[in-house]
Amino acid sequence: MKNQHCLQKFIISFLSIGLMMGCNSEKNIDVQGHRGCRGLMPENTLEAFTTAIDLGVETLELDIVISKDRKVVVSHEPYMNPVICLSPEGMELPEDSKADYNLYEMDYKQIKAFDCGTKLHPTYPNQEKFKTYKPLLSEVFELIKAKASSVKVNIEIKSAPSYYDVFTPQPKAYVALVLEVIEAHQMENRVNLQSFDTAILEAVKVQSPHMPMALLVDGKEDIDTKLEQLTFHPEIISPYFKLLSAENVSAYQSQGYKVIPWTVNIKADMAQMQAYQVDGIITDYPDVLINLLQSKETLSQ
Repeated sequence: MKNQHCLQKFIISFLSIGLMMGCNSEKNIDVQGHRGCRGLMPENTLEAFTTAIDLGVETLELDIVISKDRKVVVSHEPYMNPVICLSPEGMELPEDSKADYNLYEMDYKQIKAFDCGTKLHPTYPNQEKFKTYKPLLSEVFELIKAKASSVKVNIEIKSAPSYYDVFTPQPKAYVALVLEVIEAHQMENRVNLQSFDTAILEAVKVQSPHMPMALLVDGKEDIDTKLEQLTFHPEIISPYFKLLSAENVSAYQSQGYKVIPWTVNIKADMAQMQAYQVDGIITDYPDVLINLLQSKETLSQ
C-alpha cells in the first residue's frame, strides 16, 4: 500500500509538471517583424511589411522620423544611411554625410527619390534586392487596410535630446505629428508607440493618455533605472534581449508589464526567450521565429 501511495504521488506530480509545461509552451508570443523583416527584405519598406504580413507576423515593428515638410517618414535614421541607401542617381553616399542628407531638412519628395533597396547589406546578405524608397507612415496604414490584415503596428519614435531641432522636432510637436497620422487613419486601437527617449513617452502620455507605450532599454542601460525616469508605468518594457533572465521577466510581468525584447535573430536565443515566457519577440527573421513557435522547438532539441 505504501509503495502504491508513493507511485500515485509520483504520477500526480509528473502530470502536474507536464500540464505546467504544456501551458507554458502554448503561451501566445507576439511575433514582431523588426523593420518589417530586415533579414529578408530591405528594411522599413512597403515590400518588407508586405512580406512580414504574408508570413503571419502579429505586429509590424517600424521606425519613424519627420521630414522638412512635416511628413511622418518610415526610417530608422533621421538621415540617409549610406549603408543602405544610394543617391537618386544611383551613386554611393559618403560615409560621413549625416548633415548633408538630414531628412528633417529635406522635403518628402526629395527623400522618396533615394534608392534604399538595391545596395547589398553587409549584415543581411540574403535580403532580396530591388529599387525601393522610404515610405510614409500613412502608406503603411493604407497597405494594411488594402490587405485586410489584422496586424498591429509597433512604432518607434526615433529621438534623443541631441536630435531636438537638428534631426527632429521638439518632443511635443513631434508626438503631435505622429498622433495626427494615427488618428487620421483610425489606427488608435492597433498601434503602440515606443522610444528610448523618455521625453517622447511623457509627451505621448499627455497628448494621448490611453495610447499603449513601450519603454525601449539599450543594452548598456539598466531596466529599473530607466523605468524610474518615467512619471508613469508604461504597458511594455522592451529591452535588449541579453538584459533579461527568467527571474526578471517573471518579476516585471507580476508588476503588470509586458516584456518584449529586441532584436532576437538566432534560433537558440529565440528559444531562450520563449523559455523565459516573454510576451513578444522582435526579430529580423520572423519566418524563423514563426517556425520555431509552431514546431514548439526548445533549446534541448
